[in-house]
Amino acid sequence: MAAWSRAAELASRTPPSRNRYVDFLRAMSMLVVIVGHWLAAAPYFDATATLTTSHILTVVPWTAWLTWIVQVMPIFFMVGGYANGISWRAARRDGRSYAAWLESRLRRLVWPILPLLVAWVAIIAIEYTRGVRPELISYGSQVAFIPIWFLAVYIGIVLLVPMMEAAWARFGMNAFWALTAAAIVIDIMYFAVGLRWLGFANYLFVWGAIFLLGYAWLDDRFSERILIIGAAGGFIVLLLLVHIAPYPVSMIGVPGDPISTTTPPKVTLIALAITQGGLLLAVQAHARRWLAGRRMWTATVAINGNIMTLFIWHLTATTLVALVAYLAGGFGLRLEPGSSEWWWARFPWLAANAIALVLLVLAFGRFERPRPTGGTQALALRYVLGALVTVIGLALLAAHGVGGYGRFGLNVWGLALAFVGIGLVASKIGAPRGVA
Repeated sequence: MAAWSRAAELASRTPPSRNRYVDFLRAMSMLVVIVGHWLAAAPYFDATATLTTSHILTVVPWTAWLTWIVQVMPIFFMVGGYANGISWRAARRDGRSYAAWLESRLRRLVWPILPLLVAWVAIIAIEYTRGVRPELISYGSQVAFIPIWFLAVYIGIVLLVPMMEAAWARFGMNAFWALTAAAIVIDIMYFAVGLRWLGFANYLFVWGAIFLLGYAWLDDRFSERILIIGAAGGFIVLLLLVHIAPYPVSMIGVPGDPISTTTPPKVTLIALAITQGGLLLAVQAHARRWLAGRRMWTATVAINGNIMTLFIWHLTATTLVALVAYLAGGFGLRLEPGSSEWWWARFPWLAANAIALVLLVLAFGRFERPRPTGGTQALALRYVLGALVTVIGLALLAAHGVGGYGRFGLNVWGLALAFVGIGLVASKIGAPRGVA
């Protein structure tokens, strides 16, 4: 297969100095996210033959404990800290400007979003034509854009990499503890004082702290013994927080629950990051020896080569499968979520989602590999402004979906800001070399 051959060729050119475990964790975490989201989605026709949106965490409450495993965004941010730390240090060593570095980092993050936005405008038009109820359109597009919240936050953190690097170089782990302390203070104000709006500051403090754990990994700050002790300590703190403090058990947001661990982020995610990171990094030496094998490393390279496409399209795949089933008279959607029959039916459900996602990757994966611009003459301000406008647009889309309400049945502001922001960042992407 062409994709495997291309991945095998790239794998064979991997320099010995590369930490393959970073790429492996990124790839495996992505698969966990995808399967977790596919299992969580539980649309079905109720007793009145009405299509009902449901979530397995609300139907089967004990599954909230499983989120301690499947909530792997802390690993993503930790891996992001490691990768961006290497990239920024290399840029400084080679004399590249912040603008040139930022353009290269943003290019692969924002360019794949364009076909997703265009496709969803088309999907909504088809749904309206077929008479799908607006509330279902709104829900479906909101579900499909759940991954976008991560991308919005991640882009914001990437903008701050030079400051994160400077803070790490000067203060080391004290910078991590300072951000953690700030997150704790924000949570206290959130719960005890009722300043709910202040909780959104933890998008910076919580995810920034976890991002810095990637720097600690990069600089080899932890021994295996410290990692295991840290994992045990993080787990104990996590148990105390969900049993004594007013934190929910679920590490992802549960529809209908007044408190969400992720919106805005809570300090429990830092404890989860320490637990997961400690366990995973403790086995790093063994994993790196295992990844020296050609087959597993080629698979890792193949997944990472399409990782943005897999991430941003995997819930669109779910929505399309559910839409086809809905238009086919509810085929496969008549089992009550949480029943034994429903759990057994997850096997064909996962297979259908996987087939849909593979087709989407084949169609849109090329947008993940835009042709390099051959350098940049733009000021860093252009990329920062474009990234910020993109972040705001993506945040609106993640929060409210793409359509089902508003003028033209679309989230006009979210779409407009996303398109404008991506245009500012990526207007030169794909242009012939030498074209400014």
